[in-house]
Amino acid sequence: MRALLAGVAGVWAAFPHGFGKWRGGGHAAAKGPRKLRWGMVIDLDRCTACQACVVACAVENNQMRGSPEVASRKRFNRWFRIVPLMEDAAAEHPRRGLVPLPCLQCENPPCTKVCPTSATYINPEGIVGQVYPRCFGCRYCVNACPYTVKFFNWRDPQWPGRLAESHNPDVSPRYRGVVEKCLFCHHRLQRARDAASAEGRDFKPGEYQPACAVACPAEAITFGDLDDPRSEVARLARSPRAFKMLEDLGTEPKVLYLREG
Repeated sequence: MRALLAGVAGVWAAFPHGFGKWRGGGHAAAKGPRKLRWGMVIDLDRCTACQACVVACAVENNQMRGSPEVASRKRFNRWFRIVPLMEDAAAEHPRRGLVPLPCLQCENPPCTKVCPTSATYINPEGIVGQVYPRCFGCRYCVNACPYTVKFFNWRDPQWPGRLAESHNPDVSPRYRGVVEKCLFCHHRLQRARDAASAEGRDFKPGEYQPACAVACPAEAITFGDLDDPRSEVARLARSPRAFKMLEDLGTEPKVLYLREG
């Protein structure tokens, strides 16, 4: 415990003015003619709650297999979930639905403001990242997130039998005692940029798609650059059907939803 406190004190001393303005986390966006701002639009009219996105996210990001015992203790980590939603609960016949819920990648994320080590940060392209070696499990960010999309890892990584052979080599397994979350499959962005660089050409935003968007059979998930007015995701974000979850909180999420028609 003394060593842990000494380490935290050392980090705090290195940043005497706090961490709020230090958001880069040592990760810089690749240079280019224009800065991108990644976002997602989920069409609730198309979504069938099949959970293909949930499975794709779990497999792509080396998430541990769950069990009834773990689920009963509310310690079943899935970065992408299908959650129940009730509209106008006070009405005589309230409307119920199921909503896909990844990390909403807020433009003004509360989690980054409370992390004492900047383990969670927002990069120049708007992705709220997580640096696992910096995290010491205080769970301030978990409590600060109004969308409950950050998860504390209670267990050591375990994959029985030959499940470990299915690991994605681009994603490191998380160890016990750290917080983990959806990162928009950021490793796919790095892979797409590396491929473009190796081929001697410019990276195209359409070459980067997270696993959930690729796996959705109903094509309910649209992903891309919100700052490109010609992109499909920007067009959908301007739709009169578009809304942001808990918009009055001022977090400015970059995952938007389209109301059912």
